[in-house]
Amino acid sequence: MVQEVRTRTRRGSRNHSDTRAIPPDGNPEEGVLEYEDREAHERADDLAGGSAPTGMGEPINEIEPGRALTLTDFTPPDLGAGERLIRFAYRMGIPGSMLVSPLGKKSKLRLLATVTSPLPGHRVAGTALRAGHFLIHGAKTPIAQVDYAGAARVSPPLERVVHSFSWLADLDACAQRNQVAPIAERILTAWLHANPMPPTRPGKGPAWNVGNTGMRLLHWLVHAPLILSGEKSLRSRALRTMGETARWLDRNVNHAEDGLAEVAGWSGIVAAGLLLPDGKPRRLYGEAGLIKALGELVGEDGGVLSRSPLAQMEAIALLVKLRACYQATRRDPPKAVDAMLNLLVPPLLALVHTDGDLGTWQGGWAVGGEEVTALVEASGVRTRPLRDVRQWGYQRVFAGKSVLLFDAAPPPMPRHARFGCASTLAFELSHGGHRLIVNCGGAASAGGLVPVRLEQGLRATAAHSTLAIDDVNSTAILINGGIGVGVSQVDIERRTIDAGGTSATRLEASHNGYASRYGLTHRRILIMRDDGTELRGEDLLLPTGRKGKRGKVSFAIRFHLGPEVEIGLSEDGQGAGIALPDGSYWQFRASGCEVALEDSLWVDGQGRPVATQQLVLQGLVSRGGGTFGWLIKKMG
Repeated sequence: MVQEVRTRTRRGSRNHSDTRAIPPDGNPEEGVLEYEDREAHERADDLAGGSAPTGMGEPINEIEPGRALTLTDFTPPDLGAGERLIRFAYRMGIPGSMLVSPLGKKSKLRLLATVTSPLPGHRVAGTALRAGHFLIHGAKTPIAQVDYAGAARVSPPLERVVHSFSWLADLDACAQRNQVAPIAERILTAWLHANPMPPTRPGKGPAWNVGNTGMRLLHWLVHAPLILSGEKSLRSRALRTMGETARWLDRNVNHAEDGLAEVAGWSGIVAAGLLLPDGKPRRLYGEAGLIKALGELVGEDGGVLSRSPLAQMEAIALLVKLRACYQATRRDPPKAVDAMLNLLVPPLLALVHTDGDLGTWQGGWAVGGEEVTALVEASGVRTRPLRDVRQWGYQRVFAGKSVLLFDAAPPPMPRHARFGCASTLAFELSHGGHRLIVNCGGAASAGGLVPVRLEQGLRATAAHSTLAIDDVNSTAILINGGIGVGVSQVDIERRTIDAGGTSATRLEASHNGYASRYGLTHRRILIMRDDGTELRGEDLLLPTGRKGKRGKVSFAIRFHLGPEVEIGLSEDGQGAGIALPDGSYWQFRASGCEVALEDSLWVDGQGRPVATQQLVLQGLVSRGGGTFGWLIKKMG
């Protein structure tokens, strides 16, 4: 029996056609249910084969696996006529103090509640701050040498950390408050001195883009005891700056650089409405904007439109922190906040390997399993990974002790891309807590120990485990994380194959990234045995027209190896032996071309580069097309 799902994914489309094979009895619903239930009975894992992650408290939201998860309550909260009028008046520019008490005096600026931070920071980074420097992706920058005004450009990771004030969580995690508060106050004072007044509009340096500003306001409010426990003059200035920042966001949040930045801006507005005096009008205004922005942030299956697991984590973290602000003020968040968390978590878990860490996709690095687990637990969502996150573009196959991840969609649209990668039809493979095949990853960490000059190279097709023609990217890679023309359509078909007492998952996908330039379509077939001991692959180059072009072009199929792999080429030049730390031994075999071993790199869970190697199949192929088969098999 063969069960099948076909999809055609077009770049920029939030909808897709979906055809499922109908079983012999002609009942289409049985085919769908059989297909969906297979993963539910395969395992009850979350990150590395363990139990499903639980929330930090009861009750726990539990979601069944499947692609049918939808938002059932994704509309602005129901308001009475009076509250609707208040929200409308605030949107028109009437100050909140006048709307809350028209005849009374303005409330004294203060913090209305203390928030318990729901997410732990990085203890090592906090300890580095106590020692006098920012530690970001392995690179140290002295606190005294940072240009807090943003006039002198520094590395993008440092800009994000400094101007979003995400480092407050790191300080909070490394020592008692009285020990780290002076450091937080010192950095805050330097930042306020460099940024005395908000600019008229966004774009005046990294300190005042909407994403950093929204996150900064949210972090100020969540970690307020660190920056409001010192001298009265600094406390008054910090509170005044919070109010000014909230008003700046009120005016400029709609000019955000992308969808996730807009969600960060609205989150800051809502948090200020909850925790600053006379905030009800701002809260009502912010909740409506936040819910609209959340609805535009993700696709149908819960994946953010940038296709980035880092952005997925950032979206979850924003909502978790915002929910903590509601809890501090004894209010219930809008139902859409929990509904969105329920939608965001399962796709993220789909990109987790057997070692518990994330795969390296769309600029991300191998974020550690502890960080992922902490985020999922803080979300309160209990779920299993989705295996077929079709619109987000990733396929997951869990087989025995192995996990296969496959990129089966075009890159994100330019307006959504943060670190867009030409990774279409790349795959990663892990087994028993170790990675066999990886992508280089880590473009978003460039500026730490990863040099900035490597950022574009890490986003290229050659930095991913897939096929490239003439060393040309399947989709154009532009500066500043941008993405150009190339792959616009991917056809993907997933089948479960049962034959002769064994079963396997068959993935077949093709893309048109090389069609216009070379007249060739790349098709990749992956067949993963359900015991996880064998992955068969076939890469095909097929002519797009009836008449193939003359001549030959070069091609290279790259298999970037995991950091713990020991590799040795076979004597016949057609394969290699791969040894993993768990003692397992794997054989790689190729047909039709010789196997070469070259240097590579992989970006680890801290965003640091690690020297690795790659297997490369390369040669010349006729413009009429060609077929290249290969096998990765566990021996013994």
